[in-house]
Formats: sequence, C-alpha cells, structure tokens
Amino acid sequence: MVEKYGNETATIFHGDCLQVLPKLPDESVDLVFADPPYNIGKRFVEFDDAWPSDAEYAAWCFEWLRQCIRILKPTGSLYVMTSTQAMPYIDLWLRNHLGVISRIVWHYDSSGVQARKYYGSLYEPILFCVKDAKNYTFNAADIEVEARTGAVRRLIDYRKNVPAPYKTTKVPGNAWYIPRVRYRMPEYEEHPSQKPEALMERIIRASSNAGDIVLDPFCGTFSTCAVAQRLGRRSIGIEFQAEYVKIGLRRLRIGTHFDGEELHPLDKSYVRKNANGVHGGAVDDRQAGLFDA
Repeated sequence: MVEKYGNETATIFHGDCLQVLPKLPDESVDLVFADPPYNIGKRFVEFDDAWPSDAEYAAWCFEWLRQCIRILKPTGSLYVMTSTQAMPYIDLWLRNHLGVISRIVWHYDSSGVQARKYYGSLYEPILFCVKDAKNYTFNAADIEVEARTGAVRRLIDYRKNVPAPYKTTKVPGNAWYIPRVRYRMPEYEEHPSQKPEALMERIIRASSNAGDIVLDPFCGTFSTCAVAQRLGRRSIGIEFQAEYVKIGLRRLRIGTHFDGEELHPLDKSYVRKNANGVHGGAVDDRQAGLFDA
C-alpha cells in the first residue's frame, strides 16, 4: 500500500518506487536524481542491499530507469549513481535510451581504514543524461567555481588581441571533490549512505529552474527534496522504509508526527561509535570532521 504526504512544495510517497513511478504522468518531471541501493551488501534498517547476481540487479535498475525516462520531460535531465562495479551495466543501457552528457566522478576523502591489498575506493560515479542533447536545462553561471588560472595563479591569456587575465571562475569539470557527510554536521541523519547537500545543490542548480519538479525515487534522508525546497523547486520523493519517511516529513516540514510518534531531529550530543563499535573520543567541535557518516 502506498501512502502520500505533502505540502505546497514537496510530496512524499511511502512505498516502493516500482509501485509509485507507474502512477506518475508522462513527461511531468524536469529533473530526476536517482541514488539507488548499490548491491554491495549494506544494511538499510530492514533492507539488505544485495541481489543474487549482477544481472538481476541490473535488470531491476532497468525497470525503474524506464519509468524515470517515461516521466521525464523532453527537456529534462537524469542523474544516476551506483557502485563502480555496477555503473558499466547502467552506462551501456542508458546510451540506447538517453544522451549521456557527462560521466562525473564524486571524489571524497575518508578517515576510515583503507584497503591493504588493493586501491581503496574514494569515489562514486554519476551519469548526467538528457532526453534531447540539443535542448536541456544547464545553468552554467549558477554553479561556477574558482578557477586556479585566474583567481589563484593570476595568469594572463596572451591568445587574445589584447592580453587579459583569465576569468576567475569557471564551470566545474567532471571530477568533483565534495566531502562526505560527517556525524557532527548539521545535515547528518542516521543513514549509511547519505549524500551531501553540496552535491545535490550543484546538480539541482545546474539542471533545473525555480518552480521545476525534481524527483528522487530513492529518497533516503530526503536531502534531494530538502535542497530542492530551499532553492525554490518543487519535489517528489519516494521511500519505502518508514524510518526514512519520518526524516522526510520532518526535514520538509510536512508533518510533526508519524503513526502517533512525535518526530524530533537526531540527537547528536553523544559520542558516536564507529563501525567497529569503538568510541570515537570526547565530544569536541574540533573533532567534528573525524566522524564518518
């Protein structure tokens, strides 16, 4: 059974995306951001992120991707993430259904223990795709970052008729360094793979406009919808686990209670244990960056 909650800027569907997506109208969404389970064995409350085979995981992805493409407007964009192991399946499939504009690497550092017999993974891939490669939203000026040539190195461009300093800002390349969400950050919620608001902000600013509809079929902590709301977009978030729906209702200011339970922000006043059950040390603002999400 699918339950629906909402206000003037955001709609939450509590249910499986494969039940919800077919009910959404054709060509009704401007931007889709999909961050599905990665098939790497993580535990999400009552759900184990593991499929019997890579082929079965890929087939499941293709099923919800077809629906996302159907509801995407002709000028719309789709961003999709998955594990480095699974992305080749999705990349090859999407080439036959959309135009792949960019292959983005989201890079981050880690304070955790790294691999000893192979190169540890410090990035996740993102595909940026569109329905029409000649007509899609891309607000370059809204996502410019500092350019080392102009802002830092202050180099002169001698290729111009009148030599002039390089521009101090530029559109980001396809390698993005954005720190992961850490435990003591204000945006942190109890979730094993929360994506940073800074990552979502860049995507939403670039590929949608004020008033547009942004869809996230695997909402988790509802960061996509929260950032969309802050930036003046409307959003649709789908999530099938009640624990995460509670986060969405609270973050999006849709509701204060769920099934009679009063919703409160996560209490982060205690010392968090790491993945090995070891205490991380004294609670101290100077140590805020040491706690992994």
